[in-house]
Amino acid sequence: MTGTRGRPRSEDARQSILRTALELCERDGYQDLTIKSIAETAGVGRQTVYRWWPDKASILLESLTDLATRHPALEAPDASEPVLDRIEELLTTTFELARSVTGQALVGLMSDAQRDPALSERLQATVIGPRRTALRTLLRQGVDAGDLAPTIALDLVVDFAFGTMWYRLLSRHAPVDAALAREITAAVAATLAPRAEGRTDNIPR
Repeated sequence: MTGTRGRPRSEDARQSILRTALELCERDGYQDLTIKSIAETAGVGRQTVYRWWPDKASILLESLTDLATRHPALEAPDASEPVLDRIEELLTTTFELARSVTGQALVGLMSDAQRDPALSERLQATVIGPRRTALRTLLRQGVDAGDLAPTIALDLVVDFAFGTMWYRLLSRHAPVDAALAREITAAVAATLAPRAEGRTDNIPR
Protein backbone atom coordinates (compact mmCIF):
# COMPACT_ATOMS: atom_id res chain seq x y z
CA MET A 1 0.00 0.00 0.00
CA THR A 2 1.59 3.26 -1.11
CA GLY A 3 1.63 6.26 1.17
CA THR A 4 0.43 9.69 0.10
CA ARG A 5 2.76 11.84 2.20
CA GLY A 6 5.68 13.81 0.81
CA ARG A 7 6.71 14.90 -2.64
CA PRO A 8 6.14 12.72 -5.75
CA ARG A 9 8.36 9.68 -5.87
CA SER A 10 11.15 9.14 -8.36
CA GLU A 11 10.13 6.05 -10.31
CA ASP A 12 13.74 4.87 -10.50
CA ALA A 13 14.09 5.12 -6.72
CA ARG A 14 10.72 3.43 -6.22
CA GLN A 15 11.66 0.48 -8.43
CA SER A 16 15.04 0.19 -6.74
CA ILE A 17 13.43 0.05 -3.29
CA LEU A 18 10.79 -2.48 -4.33
CA ARG A 19 13.35 -4.72 -6.04
CA THR A 20 15.81 -4.42 -3.17
CA ALA A 21 13.18 -5.29 -0.55
CA LEU A 22 12.31 -8.56 -2.25
CA GLU A 23 15.94 -9.48 -2.90
CA LEU A 24 17.01 -8.83 0.69
CA CYS A 25 13.97 -10.61 2.08
CA GLU A 26 14.68 -13.69 -0.02
CA ARG A 27 18.36 -13.63 0.95
CA ASP A 28 18.16 -12.76 4.64
CA GLY A 29 14.60 -13.73 5.61
CA TYR A 30 11.61 -11.63 6.58
CA GLN A 31 12.52 -11.22 10.25
CA ASP A 32 15.97 -9.79 9.47
CA LEU A 33 14.70 -7.39 6.82
CA THR A 34 14.88 -3.76 8.00
CA ILE A 35 14.10 -0.37 6.54
CA LYS A 36 17.75 0.55 7.15
CA SER A 37 19.05 -2.36 5.07
CA ILE A 38 16.58 -1.65 2.29
CA ALA A 39 17.51 2.04 2.17
CA GLU A 40 21.27 1.45 2.26
CA THR A 41 21.20 -1.23 -0.43
CA ALA A 42 18.85 0.78 -2.66
CA GLY A 43 21.01 3.87 -2.25
CA VAL A 44 18.37 6.11 -0.67
CA GLY A 45 17.87 7.64 2.76
CA ARG A 46 15.72 5.99 5.39
CA GLN A 47 13.53 9.06 5.58
CA THR A 48 12.85 8.70 1.85
CA VAL A 49 11.58 5.18 2.42
CA TYR A 50 9.48 6.19 5.42
CA ARG A 51 8.02 9.08 3.49
CA TRP A 52 6.59 6.62 0.97
CA TRP A 53 5.82 3.54 3.11
CA PRO A 54 5.11 3.18 6.84
CA ASP A 55 6.79 -0.22 7.30
CA LYS A 56 8.48 -3.12 5.56
CA ALA A 57 5.22 -5.03 5.13
CA SER A 58 3.83 -2.18 3.02
CA ILE A 59 6.95 -2.17 0.86
CA LEU A 60 6.75 -5.92 0.30
CA LEU A 61 3.04 -5.83 -0.51
CA GLU A 62 3.66 -3.20 -3.16
CA SER A 63 6.69 -5.16 -4.41
CA LEU A 64 4.56 -8.28 -4.87
CA THR A 65 1.74 -6.34 -6.54
CA ASP A 66 4.17 -4.55 -8.85
CA LEU A 67 5.86 -7.84 -9.74
CA ALA A 68 2.52 -9.32 -10.81
CA THR A 69 1.99 -6.53 -13.35
CA ARG A 70 5.22 -7.58 -15.05
CA HIS A 71 4.12 -11.21 -15.43
CA PRO A 72 0.99 -11.32 -17.64
CA ALA A 73 0.53 -15.05 -17.00
CA LEU A 74 -0.43 -14.19 -13.41
CA GLU A 75 -3.42 -12.16 -14.53
CA ALA A 76 -4.45 -13.20 -18.03
CA PRO A 77 -2.86 -16.37 -19.47
CA ASP A 78 -3.09 -16.59 -23.25
CA ALA A 79 -6.78 -17.22 -24.00
CA SER A 80 -5.92 -19.05 -27.23
CA GLU A 81 -4.33 -21.93 -25.31
CA PRO A 82 -6.23 -24.96 -23.93
CA VAL A 83 -7.50 -24.27 -20.42
CA LEU A 84 -5.25 -26.85 -18.76
CA ASP A 85 -2.21 -25.27 -20.42
CA ARG A 86 -3.30 -21.88 -19.07
CA ILE A 87 -3.77 -23.31 -15.59
CA GLU A 88 -0.30 -24.84 -15.68
CA GLU A 89 1.17 -21.56 -16.94
CA LEU A 90 -0.46 -19.60 -14.11
CA LEU A 91 0.73 -22.08 -11.48
CA THR A 92 4.22 -22.37 -12.99
CA THR A 93 4.75 -18.62 -12.95
CA THR A 94 3.38 -18.31 -9.40
CA PHE A 95 5.45 -21.20 -8.07
CA GLU A 96 8.69 -20.21 -9.81
CA LEU A 97 8.42 -16.71 -8.40
CA ALA A 98 7.72 -18.14 -4.94
CA ARG A 99 10.76 -20.41 -5.27
CA SER A 100 13.19 -17.76 -6.43
CA VAL A 101 11.93 -14.29 -5.49
CA THR A 102 8.80 -14.05 -3.36
CA GLY A 103 8.75 -17.06 -1.04
CA GLN A 104 10.27 -15.48 2.07
CA ALA A 105 8.14 -12.35 1.65
CA LEU A 106 4.96 -14.40 1.33
CA VAL A 107 5.70 -16.53 4.38
CA GLY A 108 6.72 -13.54 6.48
CA LEU A 109 3.69 -11.49 5.54
CA MET A 110 1.37 -14.43 6.16
CA SER A 111 2.91 -14.97 9.60
CA ASP A 112 2.47 -11.32 10.60
CA ALA A 113 -1.04 -11.30 9.15
CA GLN A 114 -2.12 -13.89 11.72
CA ARG A 115 -1.72 -11.20 14.40
CA ASP A 116 -2.69 -8.18 12.31
CA PRO A 117 -6.21 -8.21 10.81
CA ALA A 118 -5.53 -5.08 8.76
CA LEU A 119 -2.44 -6.64 7.19
CA SER A 120 -4.41 -9.84 6.57
CA GLU A 121 -7.03 -7.87 4.62
CA ARG A 122 -4.37 -6.09 2.58
CA LEU A 123 -2.56 -9.36 1.82
CA GLN A 124 -5.81 -10.96 0.70
CA ALA A 125 -6.78 -7.97 -1.44
CA THR A 126 -3.45 -7.39 -3.18
CA VAL A 127 -1.72 -10.78 -3.43
CA ILE A 128 -3.73 -13.84 -2.41
CA GLY A 129 -7.16 -12.87 -3.69
CA PRO A 130 -6.13 -11.94 -7.24
CA ARG A 131 -4.27 -15.24 -7.72
CA ARG A 132 -7.25 -17.21 -6.41
CA THR A 133 -9.58 -15.29 -8.70
CA ALA A 134 -7.35 -15.89 -11.72
CA LEU A 135 -7.28 -19.66 -11.14
CA ARG A 136 -10.98 -19.92 -10.38
CA THR A 137 -11.78 -17.95 -13.55
CA LEU A 138 -9.77 -20.42 -15.62
CA LEU A 139 -11.51 -23.36 -13.95
CA ARG A 140 -14.92 -21.81 -14.61
CA GLN A 141 -14.01 -21.21 -18.25
CA GLY A 142 -13.00 -24.85 -18.55
CA VAL A 143 -16.32 -25.97 -17.08
CA ASP A 144 -18.32 -23.65 -19.33
CA ALA A 145 -16.45 -24.93 -22.38
CA GLY A 146 -17.08 -28.56 -21.39
CA ASP A 147 -13.38 -29.30 -20.95
CA LEU A 148 -13.80 -29.72 -17.19
CA ALA A 149 -16.69 -30.99 -15.08
CA PRO A 150 -17.57 -29.45 -11.70
CA THR A 151 -17.48 -32.72 -9.80
CA ILE A 152 -16.41 -30.81 -6.67
CA ALA A 153 -16.62 -27.13 -5.70
CA LEU A 154 -14.20 -25.04 -7.71
CA ASP A 155 -13.14 -23.08 -4.63
CA LEU A 156 -11.98 -26.37 -3.12
CA VAL A 157 -9.82 -27.00 -6.20
CA VAL A 158 -8.31 -23.53 -5.77
CA ASP A 159 -7.63 -24.32 -2.10
CA PHE A 160 -5.90 -27.54 -3.13
CA ALA A 161 -3.67 -25.81 -5.69
CA PHE A 162 -2.52 -22.90 -3.58
CA GLY A 163 -2.79 -24.75 -0.28
CA THR A 164 -0.13 -27.15 -1.53
CA MET A 165 2.10 -24.19 -2.36
CA TRP A 166 1.66 -22.64 1.09
CA TYR A 167 2.26 -25.97 2.87
CA ARG A 168 5.52 -26.52 1.02
CA LEU A 169 6.67 -22.94 1.56
CA LEU A 170 6.04 -23.26 5.29
CA SER A 171 7.35 -26.78 5.85
CA ARG A 172 10.11 -26.70 3.21
CA HIS A 173 9.84 -30.46 2.84
CA ALA A 174 9.57 -30.31 -0.96
CA PRO A 175 10.11 -27.73 -3.70
CA VAL A 176 7.61 -25.24 -5.08
CA ASP A 177 8.48 -25.27 -8.76
CA ALA A 178 7.39 -26.04 -12.32
CA ALA A 179 7.25 -29.77 -11.57
CA LEU A 180 4.71 -29.12 -8.81
CA ALA A 181 2.67 -26.97 -11.22
CA ARG A 182 2.55 -29.89 -13.68
CA GLU A 183 1.54 -32.34 -10.96
CA ILE A 184 -1.25 -30.11 -9.66
CA THR A 185 -2.52 -29.45 -13.17
CA ALA A 186 -2.63 -33.19 -13.81
CA ALA A 187 -4.51 -33.69 -10.53
CA VAL A 188 -7.00 -30.98 -11.50
CA ALA A 189 -7.52 -32.61 -14.90
CA ALA A 190 -8.17 -35.98 -13.27
CA THR A 191 -10.43 -34.56 -10.57
CA LEU A 192 -12.52 -32.46 -12.98
CA ALA A 193 -12.51 -34.85 -15.91
CA PRO A 194 -15.82 -34.66 -17.84
CA ARG A 195 -18.00 -37.73 -17.34
CA ALA A 196 -18.67 -39.94 -20.29
CA GLU A 197 -22.43 -39.60 -19.84
CA GLY A 198 -22.26 -35.81 -20.12
CA ARG A 199 -21.89 -32.80 -17.89
CA THR A 200 -23.64 -32.50 -14.57
CA ASP A 201 -23.27 -28.90 -13.50
CA ASN A 202 -24.75 -29.01 -10.04
CA ILE A 203 -22.04 -27.10 -8.19
CA PRO A 204 -22.71 -23.40 -7.41
CA ARG A 205 -20.79 -20.93 -9.49
